[in-house]
Amino acid sequence: MKVLLVEDEPQLASFVKKGFEHEGYELTVGYDGRAGWSLYQQQPYDLVILDVNLPYLNGVELCRHIRAGRHRVPVLMLTALDSLADKEAGFEAGADDYLAKPFAFRELLLRARALTKRYAETGAPQLLQLADLELNLDSKIVTRAGQRIDLTTREYSLLEHLLLNQGRIVSRVDIAERVWEVDFDTTTNIIDVYIGYLRKKVDRGFEPKLIYTVVGMGYVMRDQ
Repeated sequence: MKVLLVEDEPQLASFVKKGFEHEGYELTVGYDGRAGWSLYQQQPYDLVILDVNLPYLNGVELCRHIRAGRHRVPVLMLTALDSLADKEAGFEAGADDYLAKPFAFRELLLRARALTKRYAETGAPQLLQLADLELNLDSKIVTRAGQRIDLTTREYSLLEHLLLNQGRIVSRVDIAERVWEVDFDTTTNIIDVYIGYLRKKVDRGFEPKLIYTVVGMGYVMRDQ
């Protein structure tokens, strides 16, 4: 399970990282709001933990950025600000839970487990949508502007992964691990080839274009 922690206090970040890794989680740390947002866009996470008082982009603003996308992820906010107004601001930004500093690691872990379990139980949405593109997770049918698009199994899996992470950059390594379920071979262009196949079927003859290449980083699906 992958966790993103955005916390500008190195000692606290190290403490939380060690605790989660001891429990079998994979935790990545961003030490300011901009770094946290960049890390969030690079790969999907199962849980995001945000401090409120962050340099460059505070936790409330970062939470709003996360919620503006369509990827569902639980967000837990950590802060020394414990007033009702502060909590209200966090919840209005889309936070799922709020834990005031100082805190016991055990409580943080229990809340993290509760949030990820709750999201897992609600399940993924049955219909993934972007502009006039729709992917039905039950029937596996893909349509654009009401027109059915026939995809191979691999093309479908790639499109599903991109749609689940729409609005964020997905790296070739992530695609290889999640769609092909293999370690990434830097000598192959198979992912680029399949992105080309998808573009021909999903974007050719339609507007707006939905699949974009981010040079040196990967791919992103967005409607603008």
